[in-house]
Amino acid sequence: MQSQEIREKFLKFFEERGHVVVPSSSLISENDPSTLFTGSGMQPLVPYLLGEEHPSGKRLVNSQKSFRAEDIEEVGDNRHTTFFEMLGNWSLGDYFKEEQLPWLFEFLTEEIKLEPHKLYVSVFAGDEKNNIPKDTESVEIWKKLFKQKGIEAKEVELDTVERGAEKGMQGGRIFYYGTTKNWWTRFGSPENMPVGEPGGPDSEIFYDFGTEHDPKFGKECHPNCDCGRFLEIGNSVFMEYKKTDAGFEALIQKNVDFGGGLERIAAASNDNSDVFEIDIFRETTSVLPDSLPSRVKRIIADHLRAGTFLVADGVEPSNKERGYVLRRILRRAMVHAKLNNLKGGWIRDIISSYIDSYKSHYEYLDEDRDRIIKTIEAEHEKFSTTLEKGLRELDKYETITGTDAFYLFQSFGIPWEITEELMTQKGVSVNRQEFEEEFKKHQDLSRSSSAGVFKGGLVDHEPQTLKHHTAHHLLLAALRQILGSHVFQRGSNVSAERLRIDFSQPEKMTPEQIKQVEDIVNQAITDDLEVVRDEMQKSEAEKLGALAEFGAKYGDVVSVYTIYNKDGSVFSREFCGGPHVQRTSELGKFKIIKEEASSAGIRRIKAKTE
Repeated sequence: MQSQEIREKFLKFFEERGHVVVPSSSLISENDPSTLFTGSGMQPLVPYLLGEEHPSGKRLVNSQKSFRAEDIEEVGDNRHTTFFEMLGNWSLGDYFKEEQLPWLFEFLTEEIKLEPHKLYVSVFAGDEKNNIPKDTESVEIWKKLFKQKGIEAKEVELDTVERGAEKGMQGGRIFYYGTTKNWWTRFGSPENMPVGEPGGPDSEIFYDFGTEHDPKFGKECHPNCDCGRFLEIGNSVFMEYKKTDAGFEALIQKNVDFGGGLERIAAASNDNSDVFEIDIFRETTSVLPDSLPSRVKRIIADHLRAGTFLVADGVEPSNKERGYVLRRILRRAMVHAKLNNLKGGWIRDIISSYIDSYKSHYEYLDEDRDRIIKTIEAEHEKFSTTLEKGLRELDKYETITGTDAFYLFQSFGIPWEITEELMTQKGVSVNRQEFEEEFKKHQDLSRSSSAGVFKGGLVDHEPQTLKHHTAHHLLLAALRQILGSHVFQRGSNVSAERLRIDFSQPEKMTPEQIKQVEDIVNQAITDDLEVVRDEMQKSEAEKLGALAEFGAKYGDVVSVYTIYNKDGSVFSREFCGGPHVQRTSELGKFKIIKEEASSAGIRRIKAKTE
């Protein structure tokens, strides 16, 4: 089944069951200092899982763009990708296990037509230490669902991956695992969760490709084995707990948070364990020479797809934070292309292929095609000379240490596996552990140097950045005046160079509307309006009509910035950590640079003050 068809079927299936389709958030995780990128569909929804009221209601569904940097080194096998789409449906205190599991089973077996006998599930074994019970409810539901398909579903206790590798399948269909596998939170195990963080037991569903077990992954196979026979295609999280100083307590509402990898479901639909054989990748890799090794094709295909979406969402290659991650994946692809003598317009061909595949759902990619291609081609041109030097430098080594390998990576962008491969050809081994230690030192230094960079949601606290931050508030208020109260912020980025706002708006703005918004902001600047900060109870701020940042998490006491008109009425009022200028006259002249699509139902404006 085609990826586009699966995405459309999923959204329609849950829309027919009372869910509102919400747009994908940006890959740039806004106002979340715990991560650089959006890595799951639930990330923007944490406040609503904790009990805040979502503007679209209690039942939501979407396909969320996601990026996980920790998988970079794994890309090249048949199932790891850095960028992926996560199909998600949520119940915010509405339905629970009794509705979710049957719906999911119906979607996979009736809509996607997966064979029921190829599906296996895992459930939570309980956590006595934290007084969290075993999930017997999900087991009973799964047993009934499988029985309807003529399958007797035996339950098996495994608890850990190690025990699974020792005991194996044992004729089971439903497998109990503990907190390392069937407890979901953004922070791993219950012990690692910070106070206030939500989490809960989950039930994963696996597809069995029937491939032969590889004993290097353990004596016996089981659903969480890494040998490739099983692939997790979805996970229903029953988010019903919150970490407290005293342990765990029930949330004020029971939530469902489902996530299913679009690419993985497509692979299961093909009954082919190679994710890179799905339509999206197959169409793209067809522009690459047949002579390229499959691992190289996968690396290039994955990294350029991720690069396309990251650049589209506003990331530029650099040596800092998000830009560094983007640069790393692009250069990793470029090294492999160079070593395999890939010439010509391969970058343009691959990016164009992706945009053509995705533009029906992410129309903004097509609008931004030239900029995306130019940005990545410019990085290729910039890197080419450095890469030549690095390969010449590597060629000089007769023996090499892990520290040397890290030097080549840090100075010339040569990935570990390239150094290892080229030195192995000389009969020389490289100390991977030493390389990893050097890499960790570098990461720790990077984290220390960037601590606090997200304070107030700003890149820095330069005067021009503060001006753009205040202009951002004026712009949102002006947009709501001209377009209507349906306009809410759905993402932002504020720097000294410019400001960017993503906002809910189904249609492209007309030139007249853009001019009206610009004029309103400039009039507010001319009027020299006062910008006032207050601290108050969150409930009071909500009563006053303060606009909240989409996906942001607030405490009981909040900071609110209000910009007052000359007559004392409110021009703008938002939840915000600041900082801002004191009066709007400090901003100078406001200018909208560009208005464009960001994603379905979301527009984007880039602007600046002079």
